[in-house]
Amino acid sequence: MKKRIFNFSAGPAVLPEEVLLEAQKEFYSYKEAGMSVMEMSHRGKVFDSIIKEAEKDLRTLLNIGDDYAVLFLQGGATLQFSMVPLNLMPPVNKADYIVTGSWAKKAAKEAKRVGAVNIAGTTESENFSRLPKQNELKLDSEASYVHYTSNNTIFGTQYKTEPEVGNVPLVCDASSDILHKMLDINKYGLIYAGAQKNLGPSGLTLVIMKKELLERSGDSLHTYLNYKIHAENDSMYNTPPTFAVYVVGLVLKWLQNNGGLNGMYEKNLKKAGILYDAIDNSNDFYKGTVTNKDDRSIMNICFTLPNEDLTKKFLSESAEFGLSGLKGHRSVGGIRASIYNAFPIEGVEALIKFMKEFKEKN
Repeated sequence: MKKRIFNFSAGPAVLPEEVLLEAQKEFYSYKEAGMSVMEMSHRGKVFDSIIKEAEKDLRTLLNIGDDYAVLFLQGGATLQFSMVPLNLMPPVNKADYIVTGSWAKKAAKEAKRVGAVNIAGTTESENFSRLPKQNELKLDSEASYVHYTSNNTIFGTQYKTEPEVGNVPLVCDASSDILHKMLDINKYGLIYAGAQKNLGPSGLTLVIMKKELLERSGDSLHTYLNYKIHAENDSMYNTPPTFAVYVVGLVLKWLQNNGGLNGMYEKNLKKAGILYDAIDNSNDFYKGTVTNKDDRSIMNICFTLPNEDLTKKFLSESAEFGLSGLKGHRSVGGIRASIYNAFPIEGVEALIKFMKEFKEKN
């Protein structure tokens, strides 16, 4: 088998090696079931225990109380761009959106199909190179909810604390930094996240929401788009992405066994810190794209080189060095190193070594 490379892809992204090996061991026959999780009924006792264990471990990690529902859905964050306003906007039919990047723009676009959207804050005129400050937000106290994106994979910005929104429910797209640190779940009305960046494989979407908000989900909604239906059926209204749920369960165990979310946050800070130091100490050969250093993401580190020819050369030679997935998003170019929870510090150190050698040669 070919030696594993360092995978900096933004998503689907790196998974813990221990999780991959455990899934490999159990792939042919899960424990004493005599069949793979890929094959078993989602209504059977074996899978029922898998999904319940995953929910239990998630609740433990994030200290999620009984007043919150946990849903394992499909359709990615993209479907949530529609489900959130369809379920939560009525009856007021207006919401605030903080637009800090491409995904937040897409979320706001879908919400406009449902009701009035107030862009409470945006830095689009600055190419999303920073986050709006609290005093720049123009919030509506009568809004149904306030939506924001906690981490912006394309532009490399990340909220370190939640925006203050008063008594209005806070809704968060946490697809690219879910479980990277401990947070106070009680500050949120709803959090959603596609699994494929920091939680597990593609195909599963996590939704955590206050149960009281389920009362906003009207009976006129199409059945699959109704949060209340999914909650009442314990994420079993239709066949869930069973194998993805199983792998997410393994990732949650891995997090518990590796210091929990506080321990993971320390590791994430260290990884990002040494990479940003390498960028900042390169005498502007490498330049970070985020203008306010306090807004820098510790999940997606974005930077540029002096010109496009050097960027292409960097990407070509880094691939030969065993570093994959460093090309910036097609909409912005440059370099992007995604170093989610499962990304090892050895990979960051290998990238820094390559960056120093590349600079010396060029």
